[in-house]
Amino acid sequence: MEKKIIAGLIQQANSSNREENMSRLKSRIEECARQGAQLVVLQELHNGLYFCQTENPDCFDEAEPIPGPSTQFYGDIARDCHIVLVTSLFERRAPGLYHNTAVVFDKDGSIAGKYRKMHIPDDPAYYEKFYFTPGDLGFEPIQTSIGRLGVLVCWDQWYPEAARLMALRGADLLIYPTAIGWESSDTPDEKERQRNAWILSQRGHAVANGLPVVSVNRVGHEPDPSGQTRGIQFWGSSFVAGPQGEILWQASCDEECVHTVEIDLARSETVRRWWPFLRDRRIDAYENLTRRFID
Repeated sequence: MEKKIIAGLIQQANSSNREENMSRLKSRIEECARQGAQLVVLQELHNGLYFCQTENPDCFDEAEPIPGPSTQFYGDIARDCHIVLVTSLFERRAPGLYHNTAVVFDKDGSIAGKYRKMHIPDDPAYYEKFYFTPGDLGFEPIQTSIGRLGVLVCWDQWYPEAARLMALRGADLLIYPTAIGWESSDTPDEKERQRNAWILSQRGHAVANGLPVVSVNRVGHEPDPSGQTRGIQFWGSSFVAGPQGEILWQASCDEECVHTVEIDLARSETVRRWWPFLRDRRIDAYENLTRRFID
């Protein structure tokens, strides 16, 4: 089977001007399309600033229904550019019920599917549990004209179970829109350990499942609206890895970028024949995985 695709990654620094952020994304998506991209992936919550640094009820005003204005905007871009587009939106599902939701558009601009972030962090400067209800759509790949996309979101990327379940459901590749960065008081050595752990964790998902991985992070400094901390320095480093964890391309940690890279989806079959991890799984002995802790 010959199945190579061109993926476009957009690593962007955002401002508080939502319209400007979206306009720049539109131009960059169009640039990816001109470079031959069939798939374009955006970072987590790409329309604005990462508002989860504080717990502010006014931020719920930024949420919108799906379908809604943003899905119309990005659907039109996907149709006009004839690409599959992976977006990340703040979903207003009902009064008082909100999700961190990835929406995938197919080449005709229609919504191919969505994924609601399952693992929700609650850490200093990442107060997501205040805003987001955990997802309820499960770990289901989204069928598109270029393949089955195993879309997960940010904190999900630390969980091998999520990647495995996407693989077992037939995903052709794993995709992680992300917003992660450094806390200002960490030492340079600690910052590098964190960034490397983030990359290694996702490369491990590629190896363990024999699948390519596309991870797109935001970049730049975003201040803490409360002034209690020095904000987050997002570490960029967006990358694409092959099914053996090999780095096919990686962005810098401090600059915006638009890049396209070829991904050979057919290579997964070859790698899985060499390393048949799915064959050798001891599914008869994994029942304790559904327990919180084993005493």
